[in-house]
Amino acid sequence: MHTLPIQSATWRDLRPIVALEKACFGRDSWPWPELLFALTFPGTIRLKSELEGQMVGFAIGDRRGRSDLGWVASIGVHPDYRRKGFGRQLLAACEQGLETHRVRLSLRNSNEAALELYLQAGYSHVDLWPKYYRDGEDALVMERFVTT
Repeated sequence: MHTLPIQSATWRDLRPIVALEKACFGRDSWPWPELLFALTFPGTIRLKSELEGQMVGFAIGDRRGRSDLGWVASIGVHPDYRRKGFGRQLLAACEQGLETHRVRLSLRNSNEAALELYLQAGYSHVDLWPKYYRDGEDALVMERFVTT
């Protein structure tokens, strides 16, 4: 596993994050105004990873109100840099930044690589959102209890 430098992302990272979101999620990528909101809204966890000046990964997380529940709202690693442990590092950093005991996330039912990552990280299936994605595919909702 390679070690990846992880830093806070800001609104100045909007363009490369929009491009990376599209490279990772295609039609399911967040529109740029939503990404700008996530990069500027107080309390949002926003992380980036760059190698040789190129953004290769990002994670966005938020806490749900006053509850002890955090959400990994979006996490992505450029296709050329997958399967090197970068997603696992970003996920762990996002969980740590959320400072909650429960963390949830959602993924496409067909995303076997992400599912494998989340299962290895200790997540378990807790819900199903039918027809969540634009093409009608279901989303799996997964949760992990984080010990501090």
